[in-house]
Amino acid sequence: MNKTEMIDAVSARSGLTKADADRAYKAFVEVITEQLIKGEQVSLIGFGTFLVRERQARSGRNPRTGEAISIESAKIPAFKAGKAIKDAVN
Repeated sequence: MNKTEMIDAVSARSGLTKADADRAYKAFVEVITEQLIKGEQVSLIGFGTFLVRERQARSGRNPRTGEAISIESAKIPAFKAGKAIKDAVN
């Protein structure tokens, strides 16, 4: 499912216009992004948690040349599914 299909589905299920569903989608993404930038978690009970994980620095290899390179540490956005979602999928 892509963004357009998501907006269509939300519009159909909620009774919102497509324009309103689009604005709601954009606001949802913006709020989560802002919180992750601040280093905060966003927990949606019954759905899951959006969080930032710290990836440690490590060594790697350039796939073209095979040369050893160092990869710097980085902050990575992540999603941890809640129990309800895990159970629904299984």
